[in-house]
Amino acid sequence: MSDSAAPLPQPRSWQVVAIFLLPLVAFCLRLGGAPLFDVDEGAFSEATREMFERGDFLSTYLNGAHRFDKPILIYWLQALGYLLFGATEWGFRLPSAVAGILWSYATWHFARERFGSSTALAALAVASTALGPFAIGRAATADALLNLLLALALFDAWRHLESGRRTPLLRSFVWIGLGALTKGPIALIVPGTVSLLYCASRGEWKRWARAVFDPAGLVILALIVVPWYAAALAIHGQLFIDGFILKHNVERFTGTLEGHAGSLFYYVIAVPLLLLPWTGPLLASVRHVRGDVATGVRRFLWIWAIFVVAFFSVSGTKLPHYVLYGSTPLFLLIAVHRNELQRTALHLIAPTLFLAVFPLLPAIFNALAASDAGSAYYRAHLQLALAEATPEYYLITIGGLLAWLWLAARWNAAAWMKVGAAAAIQVVVLAGVVVPWAGAVLQGPVKEAGLLAREMGEPVIAWRYYAPSFSVYRQGVTPGRAPEAGELAITRADRLPASGVDVLYRKGGVALVRKLADSEPN
Repeated sequence: MSDSAAPLPQPRSWQVVAIFLLPLVAFCLRLGGAPLFDVDEGAFSEATREMFERGDFLSTYLNGAHRFDKPILIYWLQALGYLLFGATEWGFRLPSAVAGILWSYATWHFARERFGSSTALAALAVASTALGPFAIGRAATADALLNLLLALALFDAWRHLESGRRTPLLRSFVWIGLGALTKGPIALIVPGTVSLLYCASRGEWKRWARAVFDPAGLVILALIVVPWYAAALAIHGQLFIDGFILKHNVERFTGTLEGHAGSLFYYVIAVPLLLLPWTGPLLASVRHVRGDVATGVRRFLWIWAIFVVAFFSVSGTKLPHYVLYGSTPLFLLIAVHRNELQRTALHLIAPTLFLAVFPLLPAIFNALAASDAGSAYYRAHLQLALAEATPEYYLITIGGLLAWLWLAARWNAAAWMKVGAAAAIQVVVLAGVVVPWAGAVLQGPVKEAGLLAREMGEPVIAWRYYAPSFSVYRQGVTPGRAPEAGELAITRADRLPASGVDVLYRKGGVALVRKLADSEPN
C-alpha cells in the first residue's frame, strides 16, 4: 500500500501551518537565551572572533594558538553572524540555526516527492523536533551545517540513481565539496560509501564508478575544496598535516581523543535518545527493515542509517552527535511507518518520561551538588541550580507536562500527531526555559567573569583552566600559563591556592583573581 493511501486522518490546515512553523520555532526561539557552552561552542566562537582580531580569514587560532580541529567554512559563516549581531550568542549560533531550518525543509521536500504530502509533514515534524537535531541546530559548532550538506548530497545522489539525470549528481558534488570545507573527509566518506553499498546491493558497480568519477563532478569538487586546503598547507605546512589530517581525522577514528571513548554498542543506545520523543516510532520502523529493503528508496535510506551507526561504532573516538550523520533517513523512515503507532500506546511513554524530568532537574542537580559524583568544579556549578530556577521555569515545565498529559488522554488525533504535539511542547519547554536555565547554571559564572574582566580592561591569564567562552565574553585572547605578580587570572575555584591571590570574583566553580606580589611560586 502506498503512503498516500494509508488510513490516517489528514492534518487540518492549521496543523499543516503549525508543522511548517516548527523549524523556525525549534531553531530560533531564544537562540541567544543561554551563554555559550564550553568547550565546543566557546572554541568555535572564540576562533571566529580571533579571525577579526588578527585580520586573518584563512587560518584559525584559539587563544593565540593554532586551531586545526575543523576546516574553514563554518568560521566564515559565523563571521557573517558576527558582522550582523556582534560577538553575541545569536551571532555565533545563527549559521547552525539556518542550517537546521534548511535541513528540516530539505527533508520535507525529499519526502513529498517520494512518499506524499502527509508523510512529508510527519518527516518535517521529526526533523525539526527530535532532541539531537534540536541541540546541534542551536549550537555554535559545525555539526548542523555538515548534517544539512550530507542530507543534500545524499538526496541528490538518490535523485541521480533514481532517474539517471546528471544535474542532481553534479549538485551532489557541490554539497560534498562544501561538506569537506566544513568538517573534512567525512563529507566524502558518508555519501561515497552509502551510494557504493546501495549500488553493490544491486550489482551496479559500473554505475557507481561512473557517478563517482564523473569528470565535471570532480572538477566542481576540486574547485570548491582545493583552494583553501592548498592555502592552509602552504601557510602552515607540516603543522596542518599533523594537526588537522593526522590528529583530528586519522587519530580521531583509530584512537580515543580527549577521553571520548565508548563501547561497540554506544550508538545503539545513543540513537533512541537523540531521537526523543520519537523513540517509540523509531522502534516501530525498525521492525520493517526486511520489507523495506525490497524497495529502492527505502533500501537506500536504511543503508545510509546503518552504515553511519556501524562506521562510528568501530571508531575509537565516540561522541553522540556523530551518529546524527545517519539520522536524516530515520526521520523519513519514522514518517513512512507512522501508521504502526496506532496499534500501541507504548510510543507515549518516552515523551511522558522526558517531559516529566524537566521540573525535577533543579532538584536533581542540587542533589548531585551535595554528592561526591564528578569533580568539585562541576558540583560547585550545580549548587546554583535551585537559585537559578525561577517561578517561570516551574510554571512552563509543569505546564508543558500537564498539557501533554491532557492531549495524550483526550485528543482524538492520529498517533503520529500526538507524538508531534509532545515534540512541539518539548521544543518550547527546552528552548524557552530549560536550556537558558542550564546555561545559567553551567556557564553563567564564566560569562559573568568574562564581562567583568572586559570592564577592567586588563590582560587575563587562564591559570590551569580551559573555558574558551571566557575569551569571547572578555573579547580578548587569554593565554594559558601561571600568572605573574599583579596579573589577573581566571581559574577553577577548587584550584585556588590557600594564599597569595586576591579573589575579585567567585561564583560556582569559577574564580577571577589577581596574583599578589608576595605569593609563593606555583
